[in-house]
Amino acid sequence: MSTTQSERLRELLEPLVTSQGLDLEEIAVDSVGRKRVLRVVVDSDQGADLDAIADVSRALSAKLDETDAMGEGEYTLEVGTPGAERLLTEHRHYARAVDRLVRFQLAEGGELVARILTVDDDGLDVEVPGVKGRKATSRRLGFAEVTKARVQVEFNRKDKKEEEA
Repeated sequence: MSTTQSERLRELLEPLVTSQGLDLEEIAVDSVGRKRVLRVVVDSDQGADLDAIADVSRALSAKLDETDAMGEGEYTLEVGTPGAERLLTEHRHYARAVDRLVRFQLAEGGELVARILTVDDDGLDVEVPGVKGRKATSRRLGFAEVTKARVQVEFNRKDKKEEEA
């Protein structure tokens, strides 16, 4: 998708998404055979339930139908959320990932897997899980120290209440 089309779609769709109480996270147009797929990713601090996704999808579809933003050809609109293993690129993404386990690629080299405890304007406080019976340790990361961060899926995480019992 050209930068011009991406910017134009963002300018057109972002106010509608925002009016629905959501953030526009990503727009992508992909070609699948002869058809095109417009993927719109939305989210909010409270998450986006199926009703919110359906409402914003209807609003976006109506807006796209009344404009020529997608051109003359046929396309499919897909609206969804970032998913479980989302990439953290904005301050709000880090804030939404508080209490989640994240894999950080560090500017100094190497990686760190830690749980986000708090987020402020300068960086984040994380808890590095203990290994082989050792206690977890706390660490401060400035945003400049992080080159890439991705939420990790935890299947066997024990609830804090279970751990304290």
